[in-house]
Amino acid sequence: MKAISYTPIGIIRSPFNAVEGMPIQSKGAEGIRGTVELNPELVAGLQDLDGFSHIILLYSFHLSNGYSLVVKPFLDDRHRGVFSTRAPKRPNSIGISIVKLVGISGNILHIEDVDIVDGTPLLDIKPFVPEFDMRRADKIGWFADKSRDVKDTRADERFK
Repeated sequence: MKAISYTPIGIIRSPFNAVEGMPIQSKGAEGIRGTVELNPELVAGLQDLDGFSHIILLYSFHLSNGYSLVVKPFLDDRHRGVFSTRAPKRPNSIGISIVKLVGISGNILHIEDVDIVDGTPLLDIKPFVPEFDMRRADKIGWFADKSRDVKDTRADERFK
């Protein structure tokens, strides 16, 4: 298959200077503020985004080197297939977070619920639309008895 490459469209800023100790999901980062510095030439693309309370950020896990097909996720003590986890050491190290959009000032998006390390390259922004993006899940695999722990779980060095 042909390789695909992306050019970052901006940088995500947060209070987290290292992966260790930061929330592992935006649910555990409620109220934590950050910004998105969009490349200035892309500002026109922000038109109408201020009408959304939440946005989806797609970004590069730029601090993750290589990948493992079997990992021990933060919320479990067993090894799992990487595609059944949200682990950053993946064949394509792409991350996703849903954050609250607080405001927009020029090319700066002010956001909350940030679970992303400072300086992370942004790949795309999409509006969060509950009617499109929320589904009733009949089962959530090994997360079934783990998801309640997400608010208090913090990242460690395991995926460096």
